[in-house]
Amino acid sequence: MTPPFRESPTLLLPPTPAGIARAAELLRAGELVAFPTETVYGLGADATSGEAVARIYAAKERPRFNPLIAHYPDRDSAARDGRFDDAAERLARAFWPGPLTLVVPKSAGCAISDLAGAGLDSVALRVPSHPLARALLAETGRPVAAPSANRSGRVSPTCAAHVLADLDGRIAAVLDGGTTDVGVESTIVSCVGARPALLRPGGVTRETIAAVLGFAIDEPRSADTAAPVAPGQLASHYAPRARVRLNANAIAPGEAALLFGAPLPGTEQAAAHVNLSESGDLGQAAARLFASLRALDRPGIACIAVAPVPGVGLGEAINDRLKRAAAPRPQGTPEQ
Repeated sequence: MTPPFRESPTLLLPPTPAGIARAAELLRAGELVAFPTETVYGLGADATSGEAVARIYAAKERPRFNPLIAHYPDRDSAARDGRFDDAAERLARAFWPGPLTLVVPKSAGCAISDLAGAGLDSVALRVPSHPLARALLAETGRPVAAPSANRSGRVSPTCAAHVLADLDGRIAAVLDGGTTDVGVESTIVSCVGARPALLRPGGVTRETIAAVLGFAIDEPRSADTAAPVAPGQLASHYAPRARVRLNANAIAPGEAALLFGAPLPGTEQAAAHVNLSESGDLGQAAARLFASLRALDRPGIACIAVAPVPGVGLGEAINDRLKRAAAPRPQGTPEQ
């Protein structure tokens, strides 16, 4: 039986050739290694090994029906495991390497384990742009399944300290690449039907995707009533311990405040407050989102009041994450 976690402390590896080589060695041996991408830190395992992938689910306490994204150093290696139609080809060439995940039909020789794909006939593939991630993937020499490196349902990590706060002792190592740039996960587009569909907004905006395809893609799809076909579709996700109150127009005494732009009335009596971007910059807000939620999620704070964020561009991804953070948690969800 795969153990739920390791008994030894998690290694913190430097972003050096020696650190990369050690991380790749651990991945090839079936161990779990967290590493930075341009979006958030991923929890990596050999995607071709069901046993290694099972360790991800155990470490994250993740529902097994939730599929994982396989990461590659380049488009050609990704294409060995999936079948790309014209739309998928255009999107891959426009946005890879970068924060876009494509869900495509499996290739005949797909090496991704059934467990990583949640038993589906499709696979979720990505080529990250972070140089440390690409170096690690090239050194490992096989696809790496890598959901966000946090306990399932909790706030995604944007630095090594966030990973260790959730997973120290549960995984072999963290490859420390500093703070991530984009700050929200990759956009996921499905290319398994007659028309591409947006499954999750993220680091590539709807507008730029439409510009490449020449037509608008569908609204994000929810997985509330069915098993998801890609990561990040569960209604309750990215959840801090505190309750999240959206679209606040004022801060009540004792609440924590997550602001955007000008302070809200009552900010001066908040238990704590963080501004995602005083200037109203959506890129800055996205990069700060998860770290800010973590900073406000303190003992004694029962509610985080969130100021409205415009839903255009990266604001769509920000609001998607905030909505999931605020969603009622499913019955039986462990206390966090």
